[in-house]
Parts: sequence; C-alpha cells; structure tokens
Amino acid sequence: MDAVAIKDVCKFFGDVRAVNSLNVTVPAGSIYGFLGPNGAGKTTTIRMIMNIIRPDRGSIELFSGDSIERAKSRIGYMPEERGLYRKMTVHRVLAYFGAIKNVSALELARRVPQWLERLDLGKWADKKVEELSRGMHQKLQFAVTAINEPELLILDEPFSGLDPLNTDLLKSIIVDMRKEGKTVIFSTHVMHEAEKLCDFIILINKGKAIVDDRLANIRSRHKSHAVSVQLEGDTDFVRDLPDVRSVRRDADRLEVTLEEHADYQQLLRSLIERTRVQAFELKVPSLHAIFVDLVGKSDAEDS
Repeated sequence: MDAVAIKDVCKFFGDVRAVNSLNVTVPAGSIYGFLGPNGAGKTTTIRMIMNIIRPDRGSIELFSGDSIERAKSRIGYMPEERGLYRKMTVHRVLAYFGAIKNVSALELARRVPQWLERLDLGKWADKKVEELSRGMHQKLQFAVTAINEPELLILDEPFSGLDPLNTDLLKSIIVDMRKEGKTVIFSTHVMHEAEKLCDFIILINKGKAIVDDRLANIRSRHKSHAVSVQLEGDTDFVRDLPDVRSVRRDADRLEVTLEEHADYQQLLRSLIERTRVQAFELKVPSLHAIFVDLVGKSDAEDS
C-alpha cells in the first residue's frame, strides 16, 4: 500500500510556479526525505498533502485512495512554524492535543508521561511552555505530533533548533517508528540529516523533481572516481600513474582522483608493484556532493 500518491501536481502563486508537475509515490512503512534548497517547493508540497492549500492541477491520495478529510485521524503533522500554547504547562499541552486527537483519558494517562520521558522532558512536565528552550519546545512539538500514534507522520524541518544530541534522539525515534510499520515524510535542506535516515529521497529544485529514488540507487549513479589510499614510503610516483587525474593529501592518506574510464583494479595493481598498500578505499560521494551537483546542473538547464 502507498501512504501518499502525488500525481502531476502543480501550484502557482501569481506568476510563480512553486510546484511543477510533481509526481511522488511514498510506500507505506518507509522514511521518505523531501530535500532541496530553501524555496524549492518542499513546504508547499507538504501543505498540499495536508490540504492546507490546494493544488491548481493534479491530485493527492492518501493510503491508496483516501482524501485528507477521511485520513486526518491517521496522520500526524508537524509544521515548520511551531504553535503551542505558551501559558500552558508541558504536561497539560500534550494531554490537551491528545484529547483533540481523540485519545482517551485513560490512554493519555499512559502516553503523556511516556513521551515526556522518552524525549527527556519529564523534569519539565509542570513548567510552562514559554519557559522551554527552543530545542525543548521542538521536542514537545514532536510529541504533540505523535501522541495519537498516527500511521503517517509528516515533519517539516523537524531537526531545526536541535543540538546534535537531541537530533540523534529524534532520529532514533523516527527509525523506531519505521520498525513499527509507520511512514515518515520529512523535509530538510540539510543533507546529512537525511543521509543516514531515508529509504527514499526526492530532490526538489524550483518546484521540479530532479531525482526521486532509493538513496542507494542515487549513490550508485553518482560515482566520485576517487580512491583513498595509505601507502608506505615515498608517494610522489602516484601522480605519474596512468589515468590519474589528480592527487590530494588528506592527513596520512592520499585522495587519488581518476579519469572517468579508469579501472580501480589497475590502480591497485600499479600501487602494489611499487610499494606496500596499507589501505585502499573507494570514495563514496556524500549526499551533499550529489545535491550540489544535481542542483547546479538543474540551475544551468533553466538559465
């Protein structure tokens, strides 16, 4: 079953096409990253999924056929603009939003303290929301989103304002949710946040999908043509080996960039013939590097 199916969706704001013929299918039980630079159309797409704004063309279906109106109780949505009642206590605001989402009082008595402890907010249960730091406020917003145990969570920039420790905490909870069979969609413009989390990634630029695939498939199509090697003795000869484009020293290693047609195995054989090879590792391009390359090519095509 698909959790979300976006079919040929367009959205205009005046003369600006914020989303341009977008097609996305989000499989149930996956973590799907909506990536792209600021202003790419990520938040606009999420708001159309939630029916906050309507597409000018195309359709959006949830859970293989439901509209947002019928599926709302199965969705948790965390908007980029956070909104919690600042004068209410942390415990009360979480219970309040749980009640709005039709969670029973008996069930809330169990879930509210569980979520506060899970997000390290237990000591703040009786404090007012306005007393929380930005990061704690962010974690509370996540708890509000998840308190009704929705099948689909849609998170707009969920790691904004979190320190590395709490970012890792939130990521671990998201992974646990996937293990439970839930679907998570989140948007970000920071690539490393998605790199270790996502099963699928769609990269959006100027409202258009540049790439939409499994992360492993995207990486396999973008080779860096570089090898990291650690050698004994003098290494000056490496620059003169066949098909070596450049050599850069990186601490006690060399990063060797080869011509596109080069054979890594031939490089290894050539090194072994000349010296002792202590390490030989193919460089995998980071998602950030792929992002910069694809967005750059997209901008060049549009100019």
